[in-house]
Amino acid sequence: MAETATRVLRLLSLLQDRNVRTGTELADRLGISGRTLRNDIQRLRELGYPIDATRGSVGGYRLGHGSTMPPLLLDDDEAVAVAVAIGLAEDGSTGIADITESSARALAKLEQILPKRLQRKVTALRRATDIGPATTGSREPDAPVSANILATIAGAIRDNTTVRISELDEVEPYRLVNWQRRWYLVAYDLGTHRWRALPVALIERAGIGTRRFRPRSLPNEDLVAFVLREIASTAWKVHARVTVLAPADTVIARINPAVGVVEAVDANTCILVTGADAMETIAIYLSMLMMDFRVDDPPELVEHIRTLGRRYTAAVDCERISPLEG
Repeated sequence: MAETATRVLRLLSLLQDRNVRTGTELADRLGISGRTLRNDIQRLRELGYPIDATRGSVGGYRLGHGSTMPPLLLDDDEAVAVAVAIGLAEDGSTGIADITESSARALAKLEQILPKRLQRKVTALRRATDIGPATTGSREPDAPVSANILATIAGAIRDNTTVRISELDEVEPYRLVNWQRRWYLVAYDLGTHRWRALPVALIERAGIGTRRFRPRSLPNEDLVAFVLREIASTAWKVHARVTVLAPADTVIARINPAVGVVEAVDANTCILVTGADAMETIAIYLSMLMMDFRVDDPPELVEHIRTLGRRYTAAVDCERISPLEG
C-alpha cells in the first residue's frame, strides 16, 4: 500500500507541470505497466484531481482545471517561495482587502507540513524581513529575486555570518526589506566600511562568508527608513536636485520618504534630492508636490518639465476655444 501511494504521488508530481505526457512516457518514468498507470490515473481522479486524457499520436495525460481545490505537491524551492509570499500577504503588503485572515490560515497549514529544514528557511526569512510602506504607487518595473539567494541571506542574518555577494565583496547582513515588489539588504560593507542598502535583484550569487560577526550599532533604529533614504538618494537610475519654495517640514509631510530626501535651506526654502528609474517619473513626482520649485540638476529634467508645461498649457487653451473659433 505504501509503495502504491508513493508511486501515485510521483505520478501527480509528473503531471503538475501542465505538459501533456504520453502514457508510455509516464509508465517508463514510473517503471510500471500501462494497465497499472491507468489504475493510478483513476485513483487520482477519485481523489479529486481533474486529469484529462487525449487520444492520437500526440495524445496523453495532463492535469486539467477542476471545480474543487485538491492537495498540491511542491518541491523545496516552491514550498519556501509560497510560504514567504503568503507571509508577505499576511503582513498586508498586497493591498488586498480581507486577505490577512485567509493568509494566516494558509500559512499555518503549510508550515504544519513543511519539513524541519524548510521550516528553518521560512522562519529565518520571515524574521529577517521588514515590509516597507504601501503609501505610494510605483510604475517602476518589478525586480524579481532568487528564493535561494533570499534564503541564504536570511540564514546568514540569523547566524550572524558574513555573506559573499561577489568574488571580492563580503558584507555583514543585518536586515531584508521588501518594498514596492523589490528586495533590499541592509548590510555593512567590509570593503568600503560603510552601511549600504543593496538591491537584492543585483546580487547574482550569494554564499556564506568566511566568518561570524558581532552585530554593530545600526545606522538607524528604523532600518526601513534607512533603506528608503538610500533609495531616494542613491539607488535610482536617475537623480535630481530641486529647490522647493516651501518649508522643509511642509515638503516632508507631503512626500513618502522614498520619494526624496529633504534638507532645509531657510524657513521658507528647502532642497529635495529625489530619483526614479526614468526622468519622466521625476517630472510627474514634482508636479504632484503642488508647490513652487526650481530644478537645479540635471538639465534633462528641465526639458521634460518644459514639455509637460507645454502640454498642460495646450490642454487648457484648447478648452477655451469655442467651436466657432476653432
